[in-house]
Amino acid sequence: MTLGLINANPVVHAKKERIARSEDLHGDDSVDPLEIYDFVRDIRDPEHPYSLEQLSVLSEESITVDDKLGRILITFTPTIQHCSMATVIGLCLRVKLKHFFPPNYKVDIKVFPGSHANEESVNKQLNDKERVAAAMENPNLRQLVDECLYSSEL
Repeated sequence: MTLGLINANPVVHAKKERIARSEDLHGDDSVDPLEIYDFVRDIRDPEHPYSLEQLSVLSEESITVDDKLGRILITFTPTIQHCSMATVIGLCLRVKLKHFFPPNYKVDIKVFPGSHANEESVNKQLNDKERVAAAMENPNLRQLVDECLYSSEL
C-alpha cells in the first residue's frame, strides 16, 4: 500500500555483486572505502522494502577516505529533494558504523550537495553528537533505525 509515502514510486536498481577482498588489503590501519560500502549497502530504506544500494541512495563512489587526516566522508542522495527520512537514513549509517572504524578516524555523514531541500540542516543534525545521542534515546526512532539495520526482508 503506497498511501502516505513521500516517494510512492522510487526507481529500484539491481544489487551489485559483492567483490571478494582479502582480509589484509593494506597491511596497515588504513580504511578501504569499498569495505565501508559493503558494510552499509544493505541498510533498508526507512520508507521502502529496498536497500540503500537498490535505491541508489548510496554508491561506492559516495565514500571517501583520507588516511592522512583520519577522516571518512559518506555522502548519500535521498530519492527526492524533500525526503523526510534523510535524517533517519543518516542515523542508520551512523549507528551501523559506530564501531567499524579505528578510534583515530572522524566520520562525517552528509547528503550529497544539492540533493536535499534542507541540506544544511540535515548535515548539521547528522554530525552533531548530542543531537544524534538524543535522537537515539527516542524509542520510536530507535525502533525505526533498528528495523532498517536488522531487517531480514532484503
